[in-house]
Amino acid sequence: MKSSAIRQKFLDFFAERGHAVVKPSSLLPDDPSVLFTTAGMQQFKPYYVGAADPQKDFGSQNTASVQKCIRTSDIDEVGDASHLTFFEMLGNFSFGGYFKEDAIKYGYEFITKVMGLKIDYVTVFEGEPGVPEDIESEKIWKSLDPSIVVKKFGHADNFWGPTGDEGPCGPTTEIYVDGIEIWNIVFNQYYQKKDKTLEPLKSPGIDTGMGLERLVKVVQKAPTVFETDLFTPITELLPKNLETRVARILADHIRSVAFLISDGVRPSNKDQGYVLRRLLRRIIVHLYLVDNKSSLSPFGRSPVGGRGEAISFSLHDHLFSKVVELYKPIYPELDAVLILQEFRAEEVKFMKTLQNGLKELRRVEILDAGSAFKLYESFGLPYEIIKELGTGKANRLNREEFDAEFKRHQEISRAGIEKKFGGHGLLLDTGELKAKDEEELKKVLRLHTATHLLQQALRDVLGSDVHQMGSDITVERTRFDFNFSRKLTDAEIRRVEEIVNQKIEEDLPMQYKELPKIEAEATGALHFFKAKYPDMVKVYFVGHDLPSAYSKEFCGGPHVTHTGLIGKFRIVKEEGISAGVRRVRGVVD
Repeated sequence: MKSSAIRQKFLDFFAERGHAVVKPSSLLPDDPSVLFTTAGMQQFKPYYVGAADPQKDFGSQNTASVQKCIRTSDIDEVGDASHLTFFEMLGNFSFGGYFKEDAIKYGYEFITKVMGLKIDYVTVFEGEPGVPEDIESEKIWKSLDPSIVVKKFGHADNFWGPTGDEGPCGPTTEIYVDGIEIWNIVFNQYYQKKDKTLEPLKSPGIDTGMGLERLVKVVQKAPTVFETDLFTPITELLPKNLETRVARILADHIRSVAFLISDGVRPSNKDQGYVLRRLLRRIIVHLYLVDNKSSLSPFGRSPVGGRGEAISFSLHDHLFSKVVELYKPIYPELDAVLILQEFRAEEVKFMKTLQNGLKELRRVEILDAGSAFKLYESFGLPYEIIKELGTGKANRLNREEFDAEFKRHQEISRAGIEKKFGGHGLLLDTGELKAKDEEELKKVLRLHTATHLLQQALRDVLGSDVHQMGSDITVERTRFDFNFSRKLTDAEIRRVEEIVNQKIEEDLPMQYKELPKIEAEATGALHFFKAKYPDMVKVYFVGHDLPSAYSKEFCGGPHVTHTGLIGKFRIVKEEGISAGVRRVRGVVD
């Protein structure tokens, strides 16, 4: 089934059930607390709180839409199997027309009958002080299918906060297919105020979101979203030998840029314009690398004419034209002429800066993190260009050290600003761990240490081939990604939890030794094999000595001093995020 048919089937399904099909709103929202439209419900916020009348505006209390969205928090992650900046969100909404029973029935019917998919399991909210357990949703799911698996999770996973600083929110139920969260159904029962307190809404409503890209992936049985017909017409235009990561970056960013420009965003150094400029220049950099592997002249020829005019580059013409061709029937606002005009204007500006940077690059004798950062800071020369064109001079340059230099300068800048204005920064900010006060500090240290135990416990249960693919720790939970080919069984999840909690109960010391990298590797300490580490590294280990330690990893810290401080550990969610990669989320009580 083609993506165009899936999109239309969704709208037809809800139109047949009394929903008004509403056109998508602009990517530039009315809500000043957010840069972009990030969800389908944003244009409907006034209807949940009684500030607008859906019957008057739409002729119905229920609506459905396919909303174009931009999310920018994970721009640097784009290039993997799942992250996107632009995506489409399928959604159905009700402003007092119906609530849990109909919303769940609609979701079940559309997924199983219209799409012909099998639901792996669903999740519901387990409850917390002030917000009760969602027993009603569990009963509704069981009435539809007594054999359906219902899992219960807490606030971090099954309670949807407001879009922006404040707004409607509530518990959720999620539908999983092929190990992936497909559909999130939010029961808007509360209004969250700016001080984070909740008050009940006078008329509860429904807000759902289902990513079209994810749905198309499972329907078309594609390994990743990039192998679906939403992307292949774009990626087929790229050179066949292009690195997969680069092809994905270009395919994603080309879509985002086309929609942002068509919705009125222009490159600048602030707010939405800054995001657009960042995306544009990343495209220019990668197209440069696509077409130039030996010469210092971008695109294999002079990048600008004698007066600074951009030389036409046919590949970006074809890429943007293909996006317009694919999406203009659905989004008529797409303007190919305007998109190319803005792209070329930014290309000219960037290439002028790039030329000056290239001259300086020729003069630099050795390229290390410090000199590379100066090129970036002075001329806007991206790391990719410096590494590619530096050839032998850049042998010592690696991304990790460049990023560390970048963070160091950020910290210097932040400290200067705080000193100047009397501000107070975070109590802890290592990049991976952030805490604003003592309470948050205690929580992230417990979660960080628990993550070390989690990785080793996963290896104990699933095998020593398991290794870390990524992690993220907030004050609410730890998120750990690892390689594994299938969904974990309930028994495996329980066993991992048992092992972690056993090590916590043993109250083992958490210690570290600083060793030469070669000696550290010889201890068997876990680390990213492709990562670049300094000559001396810290090995954090759980146990009384390093040789007999239960867990040992290369890590910068900090952690709790002994495992008994962690508390009780629970896995609250396990899911697939791409082919061969699983994700678990854990909390400590």
